[in-house]
Amino acid sequence: MGQVLLEIEPPELKFTFELKKQSSCSVHLVNKTDDYVAFKVKTTSPKRYCVRPNTGVILPRSTCDFTVTMQAQKAAPPDMQLRDKFLVQSTVVSYGTMDEEIMPSSFSKANGRYIEENKMRVILVSPPHFPVPQPINGALKQEPVYEAPNLKETPVSTNQEMNGVENLHPFHVAKDVEDLKLKLNVLEVKLNEAENTVTRLKEENGAAIQEREKLQQEIILFRRKCMAGTQVGFPFLFLVFMTIVGVALGYLLHP
Repeated sequence: MGQVLLEIEPPELKFTFELKKQSSCSVHLVNKTDDYVAFKVKTTSPKRYCVRPNTGVILPRSTCDFTVTMQAQKAAPPDMQLRDKFLVQSTVVSYGTMDEEIMPSSFSKANGRYIEENKMRVILVSPPHFPVPQPINGALKQEPVYEAPNLKETPVSTNQEMNGVENLHPFHVAKDVEDLKLKLNVLEVKLNEAENTVTRLKEENGAAIQEREKLQQEIILFRRKCMAGTQVGFPFLFLVFMTIVGVALGYLLHP
């Protein structure tokens, strides 16, 4: 993968060394891509240093800083040199990935994942309150600056050869936006269907209410007709009854 993921400034860790005092230096990371890039900081001497944060995610074209603190030392190293090494690993991650989602497997080179690795060497410098160098015999005697051995001596693996890098397809913002639009369209269609269903149910409920009211009115009319028929037929039955009674009385009175 030819594209550089991170720009690191400074390219080396410089500590002001004083006995029994901590020393810190800050490292500035710049994401040079249009992707989300995760980083992880490793060291060969984890007991001597504290890195905060040691992992994180940098947004596209954004920056991030981490601080390396060297713990207080009881004795100066031989010749003011340390063999400690640092390695900054970086890789492209999915759009929207958060810091807490970064896992150790994110920096695995399995399946052809591209992992960019940048080595950082350690340099020890004398504290600023040391005497200022004075010219000796017309030449300026420089305060010595000590640095760690060359990076080629580091035990940290730095294999840059990647298999199948050309098959790596990073997630892009445009693709994710299109996916979100598609999901929104699907949700909108479902919402319209739900609204149509609610409207249809309301109409059916209104029709059922009207049908019930109509049926109630028909029952009331039917009852009224029945009562009217009973009132009309009562005198006729009464006349028939009185006729029968009259005939019976006549028969009894005139045998």
